[in-house]
Amino acid sequence: MFGKIKKVFFTGVFGVLYISYIAQFVYVLAHLEGCQNKVIGLALLSVEWLVLIAARYLSKRSSNNAQSHSNGFRRH
Repeated sequence: MFGKIKKVFFTGVFGVLYISYIAQFVYVLAHLEGCQNKVIGLALLSVEWLVLIAARYLSKRSSNNAQSHSNGFRRH
């Protein structure tokens, strides 16, 4: 039961983060003045994107490890 709630929660959180990223991307392209400011903004967004992907990967990996250990199955 807790695993299902956790899965829905994290899926929702990552969904909100993806929407936030898209909104920030549009803001950088539409509202920042000057090419240099846009490049800096996009560079910061690319770092944020890498962190978001890493967090998603670690979350899935942690979830998969928890599932495999809860079933009494061990990998050697």
